Amino acid sequence: MTSTSVVDKPPVRRVAIFGGTHGNELSGVFLVKHWQENDAEIQRTGMEVKPFLTNPRAVKKCTRYIDCDLNRVFDPDNLGRTVVEDIPYEVRRAQEINHIFGPKGSDDAYDLIFDLHNTTSNMGGTLILENSRDDFTIQMFHYIKNALAPERCPVLLIEHPSLKYATTRSVAKHPVGVEVGPQPHGVARADTLDKMRKIVKHGLDFVQLFNEGKEFPPCTIEVFKMMEKVDYPRNKNDEVIAIIHPKLQDQDWQPLNNGDPLFLTLDGEVIAYKGDCTVYPTFINEAAYYEKKQAFVKTVKVKLTAKHIRSSVLEQNTS
Repeated sequence: MTSTSVVDKPPVRRVAIFGGTHGNELSGVFLVKHWQENDAEIQRTGMEVKPFLTNPRAVKKCTRYIDCDLNRVFDPDNLGRTVVEDIPYEVRRAQEINHIFGPKGSDDAYDLIFDLHNTTSNMGGTLILENSRDDFTIQMFHYIKNALAPERCPVLLIEHPSLKYATTRSVAKHPVGVEVGPQPHGVARADTLDKMRKIVKHGLDFVQLFNEGKEFPPCTIEVFKMMEKVDYPRNKNDEVIAIIHPKLQDQDWQPLNNGDPLFLTLDGEVIAYKGDCTVYPTFINEAAYYEKKQAFVKTVKVKLTAKHIRSSVLEQNTS
């Protein structure tokens, strides 16, 4: 392999681990609080790893948020809003987080943020990717998936032309969402917490190997690309009139074909999926998404390839 085919990337020196972006998603809350007291488990040679509780007021109340969803307000308008008395708490908090870990989109921003979340959906240990051209993060996900095998570790790509998330982790150069379920909100399950902990461990191990000069040859991973959010059937008063069909419940990442049951009305009517291609639903019946009018997300399978990468720190050392 000639050197021209290797992409040199800057070393990853500043890493944050966010918990409590949603205050009732307790795996990340418990892990971050633990690591704030004892961080030996997450420290790696040659980099700073900072555990951080992102929404402390919501954590204290064990609620998703106080005024609005912190994981949706990291857009230029909210980050640039003038701070006045009646500004939503989460918008003010977003500006504080952007000041500490950003500014978003700048050279001074943190290199990498792991943002820890739970879902009531049967998604297992899912990694969330924001940029399909982020070779470093795709390589990391490939490493984590291999480390966890044979246990599944699906990757959800949320890159979309019109559905903009403006996530808390998007402050970093490399944002990583970790979504583990099923777990009820306000509850901490040992198996779910352990799964999240292992994902973070393998991610940090990858960063250390990268910083130490290990080269990662080209790799390809399968991802589930988000296509569309699907709402529940509603009546003229905008009330939900059908629930997730039992055959769809808990079937995250499984193929959904034309004619398969989607919803069941309380009168017993089955509402089937109408579509000309196979899709893979996820976030099925997520409790927090009723208010967002979202029954599930439709995804399609695509493959992403990352280039051969290595840390540019070695070139600096030898020049």
